[in-house]
Amino acid sequence: MTEPLDHAPAQANTLLRFLALTLGSVGVVYGDIGTSPLYAFREALRPFTAGGVEREEVIGLISLMLWTLTFIVTLKYVLFLLRADNDGEGGTLSLLALLMKKAPRYTTGMFVAGILGAALFIGDAMITPALSVLSAVEGLKLVTPALHDYVLPISTAIIVLLFAVQSRGTGAVSIFFGPITLIWFLVMGAAGIAHIGDDLSILAAFNPVHAVTFLWNAGLVGFIVLGAVFLTVTGAEALYADLGHFGRQPIQAAWFAIVFPALALNYLGQGAMVLSHPEALSNPFFLMFPSWALLPVVILATAATIIASQSVITGAFSLVRQAIHLGFLPRFEICYTSETQTGQIYLPLVNTALLIGVLVLMFVFGSSESLAPAYGVSITGAMIIDTVLAFAFVCYLWNWSLLKAAAFLLPLFLLELVFLGANLFKIHHGGYVPILFAGALMTIMWTWRKGVRLLREKTSRQDVPLDQFIAAVERKSEHAPVVVPGTAIFLTATPDTTPAVLLHNIKHNHVLHEHNVILTIKTARVPYVPEKDRYSLTKISERFSKLELRFGFMDEQDVSRALAHCRREGFKFQIMSTSFYLGRRKLVADPQSGLPRWQDKLFIAMADSAIDPTDYFNLPPNRVVELGEQVII
Repeated sequence: MTEPLDHAPAQANTLLRFLALTLGSVGVVYGDIGTSPLYAFREALRPFTAGGVEREEVIGLISLMLWTLTFIVTLKYVLFLLRADNDGEGGTLSLLALLMKKAPRYTTGMFVAGILGAALFIGDAMITPALSVLSAVEGLKLVTPALHDYVLPISTAIIVLLFAVQSRGTGAVSIFFGPITLIWFLVMGAAGIAHIGDDLSILAAFNPVHAVTFLWNAGLVGFIVLGAVFLTVTGAEALYADLGHFGRQPIQAAWFAIVFPALALNYLGQGAMVLSHPEALSNPFFLMFPSWALLPVVILATAATIIASQSVITGAFSLVRQAIHLGFLPRFEICYTSETQTGQIYLPLVNTALLIGVLVLMFVFGSSESLAPAYGVSITGAMIIDTVLAFAFVCYLWNWSLLKAAAFLLPLFLLELVFLGANLFKIHHGGYVPILFAGALMTIMWTWRKGVRLLREKTSRQDVPLDQFIAAVERKSEHAPVVVPGTAIFLTATPDTTPAVLLHNIKHNHVLHEHNVILTIKTARVPYVPEKDRYSLTKISERFSKLELRFGFMDEQDVSRALAHCRREGFKFQIMSTSFYLGRRKLVADPQSGLPRWQDKLFIAMADSAIDPTDYFNLPPNRVVELGEQVII
């Protein structure tokens, strides 16, 4: 009889943790999709505003929205993609890293798909804050028309403040994300329930026949409207990207218990209100609320959009860090804003670029109505990439047959392709923005990878095999270098060849340390590497050893901390008697040597903008020695 009582505290703690994760996922994972009701139905109605909208058209639109949420979010992301993970981590680059390891034959194709998906996601990180904050603050125009001219200045102030606080970390603020967003979903659901009674015929939208009938009868207009309908699932890709932060079950529980019901009720309520009050076409979301509640709802909506913006900004930071560790981008400065949570990071350069991008979008487009067409292209593109990578995942990791994989994923792929086609109709209305941005970011990543490969090829021509070098310097002769006490650690990417900085040290200083360690830092294609698997030390001779440190692409690459752990395990490194030798290359452009001039300049600019390895790897700055060389690329 006492056994259940013994397990009760543990079960209670497990339940509390599950509920806390579920609440946290409501704020972080679903913040973006939770702001879609502000503008999605309004934009879908826009083609019908001039001539009025028919009853069947309203029901058909709401049916399209409900079934889009069902197929793309519920079936694809919540029930399927959350199971396709890389050691618990989700997202485009996480999946790409796993597939590049498991399916090397298709590395080039998957690399292109992966960086395209990453580029589109970062484009989303620019558009989401601009569109969401503008759409929320525009509710002030309904409180009083006198505030019309203040919408853009207020939105700008909110965005600047949001990006300004990124350097302080989001740990303390994120505690409130879940509760505030939960209140937001409850308010949306309640507003929907209050208006469904305006016209109960809206409940017919649960029948997918109305969605199909609408598309059949609307013709080209219906196809164009699909671009606006797709706005209902903006933010769905965050489900996958945030898998590692909350886990699959809390994210699924939040969707089925809170998010999906609230969204469905709100869209049904908006539809019923438009059926009974056609004058509400202009802004059906805010007109659902009585005048006395408008200001509080605008404030709550603004808070929800700030949370949604914070979620995609944090996601962009995480994605760029993955890209850096996987070698797709140069090393940028990464600041860790929490002593315990490695996921809480801040990248100053990325933060500044996002802020400039968001402000440019806000001032160029001026309103959420003008900016909305630019939104769908990046989201549909990113979702199609997820589907393509998922196809490779189920074939290589789950051993599905091609027929089974196609039967399951081809319908989703075709559906998303239709949505992409609908969004491409909006290219001239702003849809070109994410395409241009994705193209620029892909060019940057491609240039970096190509330049690094070319640089490695050029420097490898002068490589000296490490075993030959060791044999030469340890040979007793009158030209042998002077042996000095202490330990020298030489960082290199190729452990079997002699580091250039070691050769320069011998050539110019004519000294060799008593102990020399050839250090290689590798990024595994898994999110995290356990501490016990972090390092391996191989003794080559009396004076030389090889040390390999392994980090996951989500790990903080802290070499000093890893070396301290080596000391605890019996590997003797005295930091104060150890010198770290780094090679610094000055790159000189040569259009005849492999890259065109413009790409030479871009690669050199990226290399110059990279953070110093001393800071990136957290080396003790007073123990670092740098020796330079000039390389023509």
